[in-house]
Amino acid sequence: MRRLLILATATVLLAGVTVPADARPPVRVPDAEHQEVAQLDDLTTAGTVGSGHTNPADYAGLTHAGLPAHSGVPGVQIDGYFPDNSHTNTNHGWNHDSQFVIRLPEHWNGGLVVSGSPGVRAQYANDVAISDYVLSLGYAYAATDKGNTGAEFFTDGRRPGDAIVEWNVRMTQLARAARATVEQYYGHRPREVVAAGISNGGYLVRWQLENHPELYTRGVDLEGTLWTVDGPNLFTHLPQAIKGYEQQNPALITAAGFDPRSEFLWDYHYTVYWKLTQRIYAAELDPTYTGSEADYDYAFRPEAHKAIKRIALTGKIRKPLVTIQGTYDSLLPITQDSDVYAEMARHTGLHRYQRVEAGNHVDGLVDTYPDRLVPLVPLFQEAIRTPW
Repeated sequence: MRRLLILATATVLLAGVTVPADARPPVRVPDAEHQEVAQLDDLTTAGTVGSGHTNPADYAGLTHAGLPAHSGVPGVQIDGYFPDNSHTNTNHGWNHDSQFVIRLPEHWNGGLVVSGSPGVRAQYANDVAISDYVLSLGYAYAATDKGNTGAEFFTDGRRPGDAIVEWNVRMTQLARAARATVEQYYGHRPREVVAAGISNGGYLVRWQLENHPELYTRGVDLEGTLWTVDGPNLFTHLPQAIKGYEQQNPALITAAGFDPRSEFLWDYHYTVYWKLTQRIYAAELDPTYTGSEADYDYAFRPEAHKAIKRIALTGKIRKPLVTIQGTYDSLLPITQDSDVYAEMARHTGLHRYQRVEAGNHVDGLVDTYPDRLVPLVPLFQEAIRTPW
């Protein structure tokens, strides 16, 4: 009975730990080459924009104006980087990749959320979509730039696929370091570790739960990018969509998997996303290709198949995962992405899937089309908050 009481008391303590500023212990992020520790009155963007502890350019356009704001979360922020030899991330003037941010709220609920950036953005990309929200609930938060950033991320590495392989390595590295940092700071291991991410960050969540389930309690991915050797993947739908747009043939675009009701979004996505995405990922995974984006034919590109094998997903998750995606996704069509991954993971009994009618890939477009699009980040946040 005495042992049961001790365990019960420990559980209550872990549910809410408060570490006043004058009582905080020194903290060192394991394996970090450089770190800077700051005590902040507010760890959310309401405070960090003014204090210089975030970069609004990292998260521009990813959320809609109606997303509830959060503020007033005091605590410690650690900015730094792990050893790396690439220099695509210019945040803080460091010109050093593998940058990370760890936020430790004064009032801790015992949980930790670990994330990788969407797209090719840097470590603050999820500050509004994830960090502000989870900090308001008392979670500690950690994010990585994935080890390389920007439209020339493919210049990092020697072999095709190296840059994306590094994304997974850096997410694993950060998860281990953040768990240890949380335990240093609060004196307790986290009771829950949630992997959460959007788009490429969602791909990281899926890969982590397949390959390093020991680091996490559960995961939540919003429209995670699907890479499979035999397809579907970006290379099996984007070239056809580009060709359809350039030939003014919508039938080719819908045949590639895009919802015909999302046609009002295609001009924007062709201009901003489709060609650039095809170009930079071909440079990463199939660098000998020299043709146009529209003429790329994955079926006849063995080098790309070989590179994708290094980063491919299997669906064999070993911790619970919630996936959310919108039917109007005009970058990663849902029929070629989460519908497929849900079937891949179905046999595990650990996957829950939410298809959202009229949801698009980026919530920023909700402000442009408020009567035609549904925001996804609020649903994503709710999934992070809700235990499996």
